[in-house]
Amino acid sequence: MQNQVKKVIILGSAALKIGEAGEFDYSGSQAIKALKEEGIETILVNPNIATIQTSDHLADKVYLLPVTPDYIEGVIEKEKPDGILLAFGGQTALNCGMELDELGVLEKHNIKVLGTPISVIRATEDRQVFADKLGEINVSVPESKAAATVAETLEIAEQIGYPVMIRLAFALGGLGSGPCWNEDEARDLAEK
Repeated sequence: MQNQVKKVIILGSAALKIGEAGEFDYSGSQAIKALKEEGIETILVNPNIATIQTSDHLADKVYLLPVTPDYIEGVIEKEKPDGILLAFGGQTALNCGMELDELGVLEKHNIKVLGTPISVIRATEDRQVFADKLGEINVSVPESKAAATVAETLEIAEQIGYPVMIRLAFALGGLGSGPCWNEDEARDLAEK
């Protein structure tokens, strides 16, 4: 890795308050240390100063900016990294990485996604694709289907039978997801 990658951007934990997203802060801090041991320059983008990641002894440079495609592209244009790590900033970093890929930013700047590839992130974030992938390797999963509208949600829930678990794809911390014991609860959650 050292011969190919000299400078890496790490999308940070983006926690909004102290104590939130501690697992990403810890793992991201360890990733920074490991990269530095390999002689790779580390550029951290994290909007929250109240994290270990943003300590001045870790990353070579820290940008206290929102983890959004516009801001990240600005840092990419300035820093000209060889690679980017997306798996150390929770849902915000994963979503941002997928958007950067969809917008062509990573290809435009010839940036390698290190660690978990975009295709795998997409496969794990899209609940239907994930269920299909598990089926390919004979892992049993509860019956499920993807819905895009309230009407589809209610139709699928009726087919499966109550109770059902409604889960949003690409959601921060599972927000908007939960069990529904009847049509009224399913409608209420789906409308939100």
